[in-house]
Amino acid sequence: MSPTKPLGQTEFIALIAMLFATIAFSIDAMLPALPRIAAELSPDAPNQAQLILTSFVMGMGLGTFVAGPMSDSFGRRNVIVAGAALYCLAALAAWAAPTLETVLLARVVQGIGAAGPRVVSLALVRDLYKGRDMARIVSFAMMIFTLVPAIAPALGQVIIAGFGWRAIFLAFLVFSAVSIVWMLARQPETLPAGTRRPFAARGLWLALREVLSHRVILLSIAAQTMAFACLFATLSSTQGIFDITFGRGDQFPLYFAAIAVLAGSASFINARLVGRLGMRKLVVITFATQIGLSGISTFVHGMHALPSGLVFPAYFLWTVGVFFMAGMTLGNLNALALEPVGHIAGMAASVIGSVATVASVLLAVPVGLMFDGTPLPLMAAVTLFSGFGYVIMRRLGPSPSSPE
Repeated sequence: MSPTKPLGQTEFIALIAMLFATIAFSIDAMLPALPRIAAELSPDAPNQAQLILTSFVMGMGLGTFVAGPMSDSFGRRNVIVAGAALYCLAALAAWAAPTLETVLLARVVQGIGAAGPRVVSLALVRDLYKGRDMARIVSFAMMIFTLVPAIAPALGQVIIAGFGWRAIFLAFLVFSAVSIVWMLARQPETLPAGTRRPFAARGLWLALREVLSHRVILLSIAAQTMAFACLFATLSSTQGIFDITFGRGDQFPLYFAAIAVLAGSASFINARLVGRLGMRKLVVITFATQIGLSGISTFVHGMHALPSGLVFPAYFLWTVGVFFMAGMTLGNLNALALEPVGHIAGMAASVIGSVATVASVLLAVPVGLMFDGTPLPLMAAVTLFSGFGYVIMRRLGPSPSSPE
């Protein structure tokens, strides 16, 4: 029986944060497992273990396309539960998978399922709160959410040490099950049956056609793709660089926690600057800064121009910069893309998120597979992607309603 009493705001924020955290936990807790997975399932091609991260993101991008519209038709709770059930079944399949190819297929399906909690939880917030109240609720949930990347690799390492790398998939199942039981027990449905819209493929097609007919949206999606590509390529390669390049694999969870905490300040800085500079100018400045940082880093690492004692600190700070860039660009680019389509915002958000995520994975996968024991392929790729992002944003130009 569905609960009828609304949740208190504090508990509601905690629940939404946990639903958000499904994504970060599913990606970041896998990072310490990659060397063991490579040794067991792909010893002749260890770089292929990175695909466990990007295959999940690919599935999430595909699921994002339909999760929002389905929740408009079948209700928020039903779609979140269905997505979580698919996620849990895929986690079991990955746990039992005998080959890397089977694990990758299960991870794609797991990502499709995770799109339910990821996308629909935002719609659930939108049903209950509007304007500044909604922004405040999401901000508080995101503040809690940012703690997950800081602790997930350490938690993954503990699980691996105690039970082996396959047990991480069981941890995913438990995490998702707890969040769904909590939601079913405490959170009422927020979209009454009488207000739901029929689910139709034609509606998705019309929304896709309208979204992709706007120049501003197309350029915003392209820039978002470049920012995501920088982020996902770095996520794919960073554990191997810490382990193989610098011999710091055992300390990786601690370093990753520090990266997450330092880069987490981007959301606060963005909130303070965006009102003064505007979204477009802020994204342009961020991409330009990243071009400079990554270009210089590529040169000094390639030329061995740094003293040996500074090579690792320089790489660590560069990695913080990539994650920081994501925090300064992705939210702004998503808001820019949604500006012209407020009348179909929910469906447009699904289309925009899906296209940008899938396209960025197609760019990030080859970068991860190019890992040669040094950070150079990754740094060069981030320089290139940031350069494309900068050019795209310059083509977008200033807002017609702003003097910037």
